[in-house]
Amino acid sequence: MRNYITSTAALCLAAGGAHAGGIDRSGQSIAVLFEEGRYLEFSATSVSPDLTGESINPGLPNGNGSGDIAENYFRFGAAYKADINDTWSYAIIYDEPYGAETNYADGSGYFAQTSNANFTSRALTGLLQYNAGSGFSVYGGLRLQSAEADADVIFSNVFGPALNYTADADVHYGIGYVAGAAYERPDIALRVSLTYNSEIHHDVDTVEVLSGGAVTRETSTNFSTPQSLNLEFQTGVAQDTLMFGGVRWVDWSDFALDPSLYVDTVGQPLLSYEEDVITYTLGIGHRINENWSVAGSIGYEENTGNLFTNLGPADGQESISLAAIYSQGKYEITAGVRYIRIGDTTTAVQGNPAAEFNNNDVVAFGVKVGYRF
Repeated sequence: MRNYITSTAALCLAAGGAHAGGIDRSGQSIAVLFEEGRYLEFSATSVSPDLTGESINPGLPNGNGSGDIAENYFRFGAAYKADINDTWSYAIIYDEPYGAETNYADGSGYFAQTSNANFTSRALTGLLQYNAGSGFSVYGGLRLQSAEADADVIFSNVFGPALNYTADADVHYGIGYVAGAAYERPDIALRVSLTYNSEIHHDVDTVEVLSGGAVTRETSTNFSTPQSLNLEFQTGVAQDTLMFGGVRWVDWSDFALDPSLYVDTVGQPLLSYEEDVITYTLGIGHRINENWSVAGSIGYEENTGNLFTNLGPADGQESISLAAIYSQGKYEITAGVRYIRIGDTTTAVQGNPAAEFNNNDVVAFGVKVGYRF
């Protein structure tokens, strides 16, 4: 029963984390710690965003469209968990916690046509868990994370002088930490966990070029991926039926990707957010028989109404997820689909409203394969 509980709580996340607040992609789950015995899993998610906007600046024809600016992408993950003895356990987790891919197509007449930007990260986390008895446990560990970015930003002259800017940032590795505590009561299928993820600082060597080489600057871009807090719970509500959910807070208001030449020229960061993001999830899982389980969940992030940069136009979301598990012997296969409606978003250039991105959505498909030794 416990294996079913742990898998069902993570089941809808097989396609989860896709296009969450800010550039959050994985949700940084530590659920693998609660698997029984030795356990290995691999996961893959295919994400297809549809993100289009229209200019609202009086310097351009109203309704001049951006085209679909969001690239499809794949996200991979892996985790291994084992018990050292009755008291101590450990886990190793690989994920791709943050990412963004934006590409404004040429030929649209849009003020930012041919602009593009990419931000990628990868993380390896090692966790050690101490089971204190009476259902209580504490855990913690270190996270090694890489980050790299590049951008080509081309704006027409409706906001002042035309801008032709590129930035290329080398990969950089930073270290952070994870700490948390959990309480479990297997007799009622209850588990509550609270996990803190520290910010991770990056100091990235960056080459910035303005106006085709008229100005070149080699410098360091300092930024930190944000600290976050995950509260997750699950509890039995009927025979073979489980309610699960969580609240994730991410300190996005303290994040800014701000290469110095870009800030000096445009007067704003390349990518930043005005407010923190809180994501709520609630779901129900049901075991049909010893081989099959199903689940569904809903998710919500508030639409803030703030102005966003043109490289990250996504303000809030509503989502629904459906998934199924097939278990046979030591193997377990999870498949899920998630539909996300992105909140209506207004972008800005130099503090001036530039475009509206309305009625956009994302579809994500995920598969996870687990094996118990």
